[in-house]
Amino acid sequence: MAHRLVLDPPAAPARSPRPTRRVAGLDRAAALGWGGAIVLAAVFATLSLQRHAQMRTTGYDLGIFDQGVRAYAEGRLPTSLLKGIDYPLLGDHFSPVLAVLAPLRLVFAGPETLLVAQAVLLAVGVVPLATWAARTLGPRTAVVVAFCYGAAGGLAHAVAFDFHEIAFAVPLLAFSLTALGRRRLVPAALWALPLVLVKEDLGLTVAGIGVLVALFAGRSDRRGRRSGIATAVFGIAATAIESFALIPLFNPGGTNVYTGQVGLGTAMTQLTTLASMDEKLATVAALLLPTAFLALRSPIVLLVVPTLAWRFLSDNPQYWGTSFHYDAVLVPVVTAAFVDALLRLRHRGGWGCIRHRVALVVSVAATAALLTASPLAQLLTPALWQPDPHVAAARSILRQIPDHATVAATNSLVPQLTGRAEVGLLGIVPIEASLPRFIIADTSIPRQFPLDADDLVDLSAQAQRSGYRLVDAADGVILLQRVG
Repeated sequence: MAHRLVLDPPAAPARSPRPTRRVAGLDRAAALGWGGAIVLAAVFATLSLQRHAQMRTTGYDLGIFDQGVRAYAEGRLPTSLLKGIDYPLLGDHFSPVLAVLAPLRLVFAGPETLLVAQAVLLAVGVVPLATWAARTLGPRTAVVVAFCYGAAGGLAHAVAFDFHEIAFAVPLLAFSLTALGRRRLVPAALWALPLVLVKEDLGLTVAGIGVLVALFAGRSDRRGRRSGIATAVFGIAATAIESFALIPLFNPGGTNVYTGQVGLGTAMTQLTTLASMDEKLATVAALLLPTAFLALRSPIVLLVVPTLAWRFLSDNPQYWGTSFHYDAVLVPVVTAAFVDALLRLRHRGGWGCIRHRVALVVSVAATAALLTASPLAQLLTPALWQPDPHVAAARSILRQIPDHATVAATNSLVPQLTGRAEVGLLGIVPIEASLPRFIIADTSIPRQFPLDADDLVDLSAQAQRSGYRLVDAADGVILLQRVG
C-alpha cells in the first residue's frame, strides 16, 4: 500500500505507559531530554571554540554577527563595518532577535560568546522532541530520536560554519512542532510566532504551521482553527512586510538583494542542469535518511517545503547543498515528523510495532554512517587539537595591534579582532576611503574572500607606497601601520 499523509491524530495507545519516575525534580522523560541537551551543547561548543582557536572561523559570517550584537549591546541598531562603513544589518536580513544576546555581549566580549550561545540554542531543541518521544514511545526510542537530532548533518554544519541567527529558530521550531504533534494547537501557534523575528523567510514556515494547526483542529475545535488561520495570515504578512518594506527601508541601496535571487525562470533553467538536480536531491536524501525516510509518513514533514523552495529556486548554488547552515532549521521539522510517524506505527500494534523497531535500527545505522562525513568527526582529528605553527605566528602578530584600534584584516583574521578592535574586511572598502590605522593580511591562503593571496600581496605593496610601513611579517602574515 502506498504511503500517504494522514492529518488525523494517532489513535490512543493500546497499553498504558509506565509510571513516570522523577529525577532531581524532573520526570524521567524530561531529565532524558535535558541530559541530551547538556551533552549536545558541550559537543557543539567544543567544536566551535576549538575551530575558532585554530583560526578556522571567518569574518563572513562570525565577525559580522559579532559586530551586530556589539551594536545592540551599545544601544545602537546593528551595523557591521565588515559589509561597508556603518552598514545596517537590518537592511541585509531582518533578525532583531540578535538583540537577545546583547546582555551576554556586555559581560563576555568577543565572538566566543556567540559560538557558545549558538551551541546551547541548537542543543536545547532536543529537549521537547526527546521528552515527547520518551513519554509516548519510551526511553530507548527517545535516545534514538536524540541521536538522530544531534548527529544530523544540518546542525553539525551550522556549528562548523561560524554563527548564524537561525540558531534561535531551532528551539522555537522544536517546541512548536512538539506541541503540534501532541495536538496542543494554540501553544504550537504561539511558539511559532517569534520565528518572524529570526529571519524574514521564516514567516512562510510560520504560515505553514498555522495551516497545519487549522487542519488538525478540524471543524469541532473552533479556537484551534481560528488560531491556525490567524497564524498563517500573520506569517505571510510578516514575510511580505519584512522582505519588501523593512529590509529595503534599512538597506543603503533601498532594495532587498536576496529577493532577486529567487524566481521561476531560474528554477526552469536549473531543471535542465543535471548537476543542480543531483545536488538538491542529495540534500533532501541527507535530510530524511536519519529518520529512515519515515518522516514522510507525517504531515509535519510538509514544513520543510518553504525553506527548500526558496533555496532550490535561488540562482545561488551555495543554497542547494548541505555544506553550510541552511539545513539547521529543517532538523527539528524532520525530527518531529519522525516522532509523529513512529507514534502512528506503534499505535497500529502488531506489524506496526515491528516496523517501529526496524525503523529505529535503520535510523541509528544511517545516522552513524552519515556521521563519518560530518563536521563533528573533526573532533577526532589530531589537526583540531595540535598546536599549529602558522596559528602561533599569526597570534604573535595580532597581539601587536592595540585594543580599540581601527584595522583592515583578511577574512580568517577578522573574528580574532572583533572583540577588541574596529575591524573592516580588507578588500571590501578601499584603504584610501577607510584609512585604518593597521592592515593585517594572511597571504598564506591561496583562495579566500574577497581577495586571493596574490591580490593581497599587491594591495599590501600598494599600501606601503601610500603611507603605511611594515611592522612585522611571519609565515605569510603581514602587519602594516599607517604612518603619522
